[in-house]
Amino acid sequence: MGLLTGLCAFLYHLPQIYKWLLKPYYITSFLLTISFVVVRKTPGLCEHLVTQREDGNSCDFDWRELEILMFLSAIVMMKNRRAITVEQHIGNLLMFSKVANCILFFRMDIRFGILYLALCLAFVMTCQPPLYMGPEYIKYFSDKTIDEELQRDSRVTWLVEFYANWSSDCQSFAPIFANLSLNYNCAGLRFGKIDIGRYEEVSKKYRVSTSPLAKQLPSVVLFQGGREVMRRPMVDSKGRAVSWTMNEENIIREFNLNELFQKSKKLNKSRGSKEEEQNGSQPQEGGEELPPDTDNTEQPKESKKDQ
Repeated sequence: MGLLTGLCAFLYHLPQIYKWLLKPYYITSFLLTISFVVVRKTPGLCEHLVTQREDGNSCDFDWRELEILMFLSAIVMMKNRRAITVEQHIGNLLMFSKVANCILFFRMDIRFGILYLALCLAFVMTCQPPLYMGPEYIKYFSDKTIDEELQRDSRVTWLVEFYANWSSDCQSFAPIFANLSLNYNCAGLRFGKIDIGRYEEVSKKYRVSTSPLAKQLPSVVLFQGGREVMRRPMVDSKGRAVSWTMNEENIIREFNLNELFQKSKKLNKSRGSKEEEQNGSQPQEGGEELPPDTDNTEQPKESKKDQ
């Protein structure tokens, strides 16, 4: 049943996966992933490779290579149990496949291993995963604007994501946070992001570590009146993040976004009534009356990522 569910999910997301594979980052990563299989199975090349098979067939996997590939499959399945998005599933598969390929190439021939390791290092330094560029209502902060924005209006609640572009977890979480901003952003509940990989001072001030060992990226922090109220994931006394699944359902439940959104809607209506009392109930000449239930009319279309 689980296999059938996974197959159905793969077929459902196949058009999206097809678009990803057309990008240079995924094309190169896919070629590096299948490189050992291609080398081992290519006629004319595999005959000259070293093998430990009893029959001497160097164009087929020996028992140790099969063992490494089976271990790779087990690791990928374990990691994907906590994966949320399709990007995370694919990312885990590509990353651990490169590690396994490096071990297999070094075991087969040290020259192949050095060449493959050099290609992987060049790939990491020159190719970056594509960033999410979909629709969103998110304000992107810098080290000079974050404090001013958070303290500008005490009635506005901010949900801020602290992220780094090099973090694969942050890249996987980007469409989830964007979708939350589309559903819950209004005048009294705003969404923001800041790249603490670029602003080290902000990382220290808000106590969000960028170390991969701390596992604090991404961190989502709720601010009310410019003060921190809650953050996820929480951090223990050793500075490490407490294990917590960063998905849309958990964010909505832990931060009470439904309740915050309802309060923010009331704030919108109270602001509108005050403006009507000040300006008078009669519309100006040539003007048009606004419909009564336009809660998101004040939503600004924020600029995209500040590269």
